[in-house]
Amino acid sequence: MALARRFRLIEHTADTGLIAYGKDLPEAFANAAYGMFSIIADLRLVRETESRVVEVSGNDTESLLFEWLNRLLYFFDVEMLLLKRFDIIKFDGKTMQAKCWGEKFDPSRHIIKIGVKSATYYLLQVDREKNRVRVIFDI
Repeated sequence: MALARRFRLIEHTADTGLIAYGKDLPEAFANAAYGMFSIIADLRLVRETESRVVEVSGNDTESLLFEWLNRLLYFFDVEMLLLKRFDIIKFDGKTMQAKCWGEKFDPSRHIIKIGVKSATYYLLQVDREKNRVRVIFDI
């Protein structure tokens, strides 16, 4: 059985972005995170040796997506942690909790493809009916 598409990249002038899909919004949020890290590095080379529990909140679902992705980038920026699996534990549209798995960047095995500075609010969209999200990243 073929895997459903997690995300697709979208081009935007000097930035890059993605549209992520899911059977529900939590899965779309997880796939957006996976897509973001796949922009940064080849996730096939990343092991699941470390985990972090991540809790974020926002005023609405759009700000929750923004906070979620930027919190994950914080772990990469501060700890050089490449994440590849995102198990959503709690999600109500304004708060979420997830257990995230990956490993520290190892220059002998990992190559950074593109540096992602942050998720942006520009063209940010959460489609609750189709369970998909769109986000543009500042690179």
